[in-house]
Amino acid sequence: MRRDLIGYGLNPPRLAWPGGAKLAVSLVVNYEEGAEMAIEAGDPENERIGEVVSVVPPGRRDFGQEQIFSYGTRAGLGRFLEAFDRYGMKASFFMCGRAVERSPALAAECIRRGHEAACHGWVWRPHADYASRAEEEAGLLRAMAAIEAATGERPVGFFCRGSPSPWTRELLAAHGFLYDSDAFDDDLPYWDREVAGGPLLVLPYGLDCNDMKFFHPNGFVVPQQFVDYAEAAMDQLIEEGERGVPKLLNIGLHLRICGRPARFRAVEGILKALAARGSKVWVARRKDIATHVRGILPA
Repeated sequence: MRRDLIGYGLNPPRLAWPGGAKLAVSLVVNYEEGAEMAIEAGDPENERIGEVVSVVPPGRRDFGQEQIFSYGTRAGLGRFLEAFDRYGMKASFFMCGRAVERSPALAAECIRRGHEAACHGWVWRPHADYASRAEEEAGLLRAMAAIEAATGERPVGFFCRGSPSPWTRELLAAHGFLYDSDAFDDDLPYWDREVAGGPLLVLPYGLDCNDMKFFHPNGFVVPQQFVDYAEAAMDQLIEEGERGVPKLLNIGLHLRICGRPARFRAVEGILKALAARGSKVWVARRKDIATHVRGILPA
């Protein structure tokens, strides 16, 4: 995958969002619980990033980290689904295959309520870790099969932790994916025309307007900081849209992070802020954004 420092340059496309919206907003919920690295699951190591940095010695089971993740599906998911229903907003769930396989009824309920099941890999790991194309393809197919078996929906979008491999987009094109979101380099969707078997539509994602910042020392501490940051992004991009160049805003959430009661106040605040902006924003699932873009942005 060639690095592109130019993109659209100073001539971005003027995308028309449905209903004359000035900004498209993608709410993403990461469904990773049970797919994190864990000795308990047969992995060679435990995930170390959580509410605190794990102090469990390498090679030993980390019950505390397991429980921190389990909170996401046990308690956090219900909060998200209830709030999305209350505000009438749909999200894209980035689902790890192993997580879905371990809690299939919960994953199915997300889709029953109208949300999207996107593929987040088999386990929560960078695809850059894969040593070969064949190994990565096997993991991708396993994840797709688990998601479809649980939810009845074949994923058409993809995002992995960290970084893709040199073969990831090739594999996505070969298996008919509608879009890839392993990109942090733009506020606008774009076509990767260099993918073998492509071109492949890229819907960039973002790590700044993301609740992972609650786990970072330079990030959010109290819920209102996340709300303020998200509102600043909304208003900046709405103004740019009103000047003729509508953009895409991604808001990333995690069941085990903003699913906690205090941090869920940030989710409530963000949903309220989106509702207050009315027709200026189009809150949509990523597959709906991708379908719309494919119809207006030439490949």
